[in-house]
Amino acid sequence: MARPNILFIFTDQQRWDTIGALGNPIIRTPTLDRLCAEGTAFTSCYTPSPVCVSARCSLVTGQPPHRTGCDDNLPMPADLPSFMDSLSAAGYQCHGLGKMHFTPHRDRLWGFESRIISEEGYGEGDQFVEHLKANGYQHVYDPHGVRSEMYYVPQPSQLPARLHHTAWCADRSLEFLDRRDPSRPFFLWTSIIKPHPPFENPTPWNKLYRASEMPPPRRPPGYQGLWTWQNRHQNRYKWRDQGIDENLVRCIRAAYYGAISFIDYQVGRIIAQLEAGGELDNTLIAFSSDHGEHLGDYDCFGKRSFLDTAARVPLLLRWPGQLAAGGRCDAPATLLDLAPTFCAAAAAGPPAANLPGVDLRDLAAGRCERDMVVGQHQHAGLATYAAVTARWKYFHSVPDRQDYLFDRQADPHELHNLAYSPTGRAAARAMRQRLTGYFRDEGYTAPLDGEGWREFPPPRELHDPDQELLFQDWGGSVDFSALPAGYQRPPAV
Repeated sequence: MARPNILFIFTDQQRWDTIGALGNPIIRTPTLDRLCAEGTAFTSCYTPSPVCVSARCSLVTGQPPHRTGCDDNLPMPADLPSFMDSLSAAGYQCHGLGKMHFTPHRDRLWGFESRIISEEGYGEGDQFVEHLKANGYQHVYDPHGVRSEMYYVPQPSQLPARLHHTAWCADRSLEFLDRRDPSRPFFLWTSIIKPHPPFENPTPWNKLYRASEMPPPRRPPGYQGLWTWQNRHQNRYKWRDQGIDENLVRCIRAAYYGAISFIDYQVGRIIAQLEAGGELDNTLIAFSSDHGEHLGDYDCFGKRSFLDTAARVPLLLRWPGQLAAGGRCDAPATLLDLAPTFCAAAAAGPPAANLPGVDLRDLAAGRCERDMVVGQHQHAGLATYAAVTARWKYFHSVPDRQDYLFDRQADPHELHNLAYSPTGRAAARAMRQRLTGYFRDEGYTAPLDGEGWREFPPPRELHDPDQELLFQDWGGSVDFSALPAGYQRPPAV
């Protein structure tokens, strides 16, 4: 079997149910629909950690958070090999562009032969920002949208569509395809910041969906009982804990869909170039995201949760001759499966021994004995640990000292926690034993106490409603010196 090129398109904060061909009746995603028709959709894919940095650390290393030590938006270890190291060693021309979030080692190549760096928290050397300056847009202070108080307030982009970051990612991808070394197979990772908030789209994409057309969020009776401490804390620090504004929520959902449709269009441009160059069927195309977004469901926003809205992600693979066209695989998958799949396609050794991921071809063909995937966010007293099988999803919230169990077949929208019900207690106990046993076998005993979960002192929340609110004015310190006398702000503390 000839080794394929590999195109990996990765979005940020895109939930699993945002593809028209997979059942969303509102969103327009003709390119992703095409990938579904010509490839296989893994419809039960979960992130190993529902937050940006730890999800990406696990993705590139193939290792779960309890092995890497990166379980939140925390520093990634610099000494772990990546699957890009393996592909490069196997002769692939590896190129990455866009948001990688290799915190704090932003400029480290991580196995890429070349990279074009662009991040939300941009600094000197950010090539997207330099591109804006070269095109006369140096005055735009927030090129990815205004954050902080405006984080979940939809807003028009300050950039035209041709200069928006999503289009920039596609343009740089096309440039790479034009100039690549044709004597070698390539690995191209196109990493897009959106639909991560702020929800800002360029015209006319900001008008594609209107609030009045959007369905309301799903808030089942007693939905507050499905929250964890992390849900409550995140709602607060993202400015969404002061009651429900139905019109704002519908505007948020419309803007979120607009960002995904704009991504879909740009992905279509990349695929069209592969097709025009005769390389489409020689290329393994993978599309996925690092985690989801609650988007107002359960009256929650953001990620950091193992409810499907935050933890379940799209995963599409087009690989002619290896994966069925129009295929659907419902077996639990994980982003950890991408490293072994890419390495197997490249005939490359894996980045480490004993990786928990599997070749997705085996999963789709039913040749995989694994029947459970796991996840983790945070550690010690703030942690959540999860396990998913075809039938059950179980997770434990350490700060709440509470279990959650959902029957994925009878309750696909996760409306009822069965962990403490007469009909669910036995299944919850069995899933708890499987997950704690897995960690015990891995030698990760920090969250364990005998056969169960260790209890930690509960976190303390102050009653001040302005405590720990999100401030991310990442463009640098605002210069108020040009304001007239009497209007300057004192320096930030």
